[in-house]
Amino acid sequence: MNKLLLIVISAMFFSCNNTAQINPKQQDIINAEPIEVAMQNGKAKAYFASGCFWCVEAVYESVKGVDESISGYAGGHTKNPTYEASNTGKTGHAEAVEIIYDPKIVSYKTLIDVYFASQNPTQINGQGPDTGSQYRSIIFYQNAEQKAIISEKINALEKQLGKKVAAEVYPFQKFWVGEDYHQDYERLHPENPYIQNVSIPRLNRFKQRMPEVLKANH
Repeated sequence: MNKLLLIVISAMFFSCNNTAQINPKQQDIINAEPIEVAMQNGKAKAYFASGCFWCVEAVYESVKGVDESISGYAGGHTKNPTYEASNTGKTGHAEAVEIIYDPKIVSYKTLIDVYFASQNPTQINGQGPDTGSQYRSIIFYQNAEQKAIISEKINALEKQLGKKVAAEVYPFQKFWVGEDYHQDYERLHPENPYIQNVSIPRLNRFKQRMPEVLKANH
């Protein structure tokens, strides 16, 4: 995967604890009221950013109750982001996934557990070799209940690790579906060197940590 490495510039360092350095347009996103996505045919949607969306998509599609994981962009202040524009770090967006799931089979709380079990929770602005604000970790909440679940998990994890969790917490506003060639990339391109050396090992580490949530064919 030909990812562009981005040097972290202070003006683009998005942290809720360092709001003086945030682009004013980005601050509006952080302060906005969350938008709740209506369920369709008994299925709900959740949104996460955690490094390369190829990796995250594959992780969530291995989980029981998840119907589909879609790669795209979220968390930024620009419209119609593209892969190339996102990689500049100037759009405010992070590579993200839209998770379509059955809440009767898998809870939102479990999806949060999957999120943290499938990443390095203390890595700032990236995961593994992918660095830059476009790879930062963000959890998008749609209502107060979800926000409370996220806060409880982060607080517990910080106590356990003795370190600050890097994931930012944003009110969900908009998910932009990524380009067609990004969808199901790990499944369609298992021979790709990035998939072999980064995505598959990351998926396997997650499987070892949470085998109880995996689909039978995983």
